[in-house]
Amino acid sequence: MSLPRRSFLLSSASALAASRFAWAAPAKRRVAVIGHTGRGDFGHGLDTVWQQIPETEIVAVADANEAGLARQLSKLKIDHGFRDYQQMLRQVQPEFVAICSRHADQHHAMALAAIEAGARGLYIEKPICRTPAEADALLAACEKHDAKIAVAHRNRYHPALPQIDSLIANGRIGNLLELRGRGKGDHRGGAEDLWVLGSHVLNLVDHFTGPPKTCSAVMLQGGRRVTAADVRPGAEGLGPLAGDALHARYETTAGPIAYYDSVAKDGTAGTAFCLQLIGSRGTITIHMDGRPLAYLCEGSPFRPPAEPRRWLPISSGGVDVAEPNPKAVAEATHHIAAVKDLIESVDSGRRPLCDMQNAATTVEMICGVFESHRQESAAVALPLAKRDNPLTRL
Repeated sequence: MSLPRRSFLLSSASALAASRFAWAAPAKRRVAVIGHTGRGDFGHGLDTVWQQIPETEIVAVADANEAGLARQLSKLKIDHGFRDYQQMLRQVQPEFVAICSRHADQHHAMALAAIEAGARGLYIEKPICRTPAEADALLAACEKHDAKIAVAHRNRYHPALPQIDSLIANGRIGNLLELRGRGKGDHRGGAEDLWVLGSHVLNLVDHFTGPPKTCSAVMLQGGRRVTAADVRPGAEGLGPLAGDALHARYETTAGPIAYYDSVAKDGTAGTAFCLQLIGSRGTITIHMDGRPLAYLCEGSPFRPPAEPRRWLPISSGGVDVAEPNPKAVAEATHHIAAVKDLIESVDSGRRPLCDMQNAATTVEMICGVFESHRQESAAVALPLAKRDNPLTRL
């Protein structure tokens, strides 16, 4: 039986529409961005990285600063902006949220709001929060709502890091005896350097040795021990800070002792901002965000060499091998690797490479310095018994 022409055309159009729908591209993953102009702004590219991920789409941005919000809308090429991030989260209901402000006092509330609004994955600027208690709350929220948090310690995503792991495991530097980290050593030396830059170093200590068991430390101001009179409100929303130098020692789960030192204006011009893995037969030096990331110096670090020793660059291809995958290095540098890993972790259920637990350990190590100093530099057990910032009790 033949169909009337109008019915035939409608049926054909419906079939064509159905065919197009069947072959339509999958919906993109919805991303919301939170920052605060004048209060840490939008981090180091944590807002724009999502534009480099084909399967994601930035659908809204929040900034309490009106002028800053207008700039972000133009920068991100989107139309939906909010002055109130909680209103944005309720209305937009994103799957992923980027928390970009560099001011640490905002991360806890923003992250909790995002998780409770149903976000499955969060990418957050470091340091993750200000106290172990805040870290506890975020861990509990992730567990309750089955959410994932990844933290912007981008060296954890560098493609050369597995090569460094392999060198240690295969005995290339002999027995790993100790780890020595330093801050940047600029005008922020001491507690501020520990939070802002030292967190990168301590996060890598956690990678190589696991969570430390104890911390013993001293904080100094002009060469004398820090007292309560030295405590001041910190920059970048870090909470109470004190001192222009500090020296810390950690007993680690794996055995080797880890050290961290920060001295204001130490004369290194930032070149000592690194973590050294010192072994019985060699040393690996990891320069934070360095290109190349790390070097191997073979030979006992305790004996003078018979001839000059070379510093051999470590790439994702191995020792003294030109970097075979510069794209992977660039993706680590610009947070692309971290965001891809976060999305994969949400889909698979595994932990992100640098997750909330790793970030919580870093906060624990920082506050351990303050608590040890408060207890006359005694070795204090980690995790800390009291979950606040110990400088409030100095």
